[in-house]
Amino acid sequence: MAPQRDYYRILGVPESATTDQIKKAYRKLAKKHHPDANLGNKAAGERFKEISEAYSVLSDAAKRKQYDRLRKYGAFAGMGTGSRPGTTRTPPGAPGRSPFEDLELKDLGGFGGIGDLFSSIFGGGESRTGRGRGESVETIVTIPFRVAALGGKVPVVVPVTEACSTCSGSGAAPGSQLTVCTECKGSGQVSFGYGGFAVKRPCPACRGKGRIASQRCGACAGVGELRTERRLMIEVPPGTDDGTRLRLKEQGPRGAAGAGDLIVSFQVEPDRFFARDGLDVACTVPINVVQATLGTKLKVRTLDGKHVVLRIPPGTQPGRKFRIKGQGIEKNGARGDQLVEIAVEIPAKLSPEQEAKLKEFAELAQLRH
Repeated sequence: MAPQRDYYRILGVPESATTDQIKKAYRKLAKKHHPDANLGNKAAGERFKEISEAYSVLSDAAKRKQYDRLRKYGAFAGMGTGSRPGTTRTPPGAPGRSPFEDLELKDLGGFGGIGDLFSSIFGGGESRTGRGRGESVETIVTIPFRVAALGGKVPVVVPVTEACSTCSGSGAAPGSQLTVCTECKGSGQVSFGYGGFAVKRPCPACRGKGRIASQRCGACAGVGELRTERRLMIEVPPGTDDGTRLRLKEQGPRGAAGAGDLIVSFQVEPDRFFARDGLDVACTVPINVVQATLGTKLKVRTLDGKHVVLRIPPGTQPGRKFRIKGQGIEKNGARGDQLVEIAVEIPAKLSPEQEAKLKEFAELAQLRH
């Protein structure tokens, strides 16, 4: 039995997809299904969570390696740990017996306990607002080009689901009676089988709380959670690139044992003047034919909003590039340059006097054929 989710299918990429292909597919889907773009659409919210979960695994080299191995060999049925009640292990050497049935956990060197493996990939553990910490959530934040390059602070409004303050996440109306959940026997968790193993998940009957209320909380309709918004000022590190992810500890939804994390994925807006090339920034500056022919001096704007004087020598050809040292992006102690490309503008229309002068110049320069 294979893992319940096919992350490659969720993102619509092949198993051989590169990190860039995975990132591109995630960004496209996340933008389409983000809760901010689908207000009131619960299905889109669930789809966004599914997409984020797939990306969190496939974008992490170690987790992807574990997931690929797990996906390749299914659920490792009966792998040296004994079978669940009602299952039968194939005798050694029998036809159809999986070679993994003869493996022990120690044969999975580097994977740790199999429960840890499943939990690290499929997210086992406590419920969002039950007895554990709140879950980690991811949001996409669009930032201006100059803020991404130089760093700075940007305001962010994050939609989060948090424990209801009226019932403290229990889902019970004040004064109502709580009884032990018969489905999970009060543990708040139920086990789902993966071959010869069981992975614990929050109980769907009591939503991981372990108790069921005789009367639901009116504020949250018994769910124990409320959708709200959190306003934050986020510090953008200098040199932030498109797709950079930043984890903010305990800035996500709150659970009974503390808040989860907020993962911010940055999208950089294109700039009308600058473009990025690694740590270098590139721009194009127009000059006229006379300036290109005779040479000139130009004031060129830099990333920090200041100007530097750039000398253009006589006879400069269209497309020639000039380098301004140290005016690029600074990151990890290194700083790039600013590359200025010259675009020579040809006048679309001349006055009779200008045309006569240009013909005279052509004759003097022996350019007329």
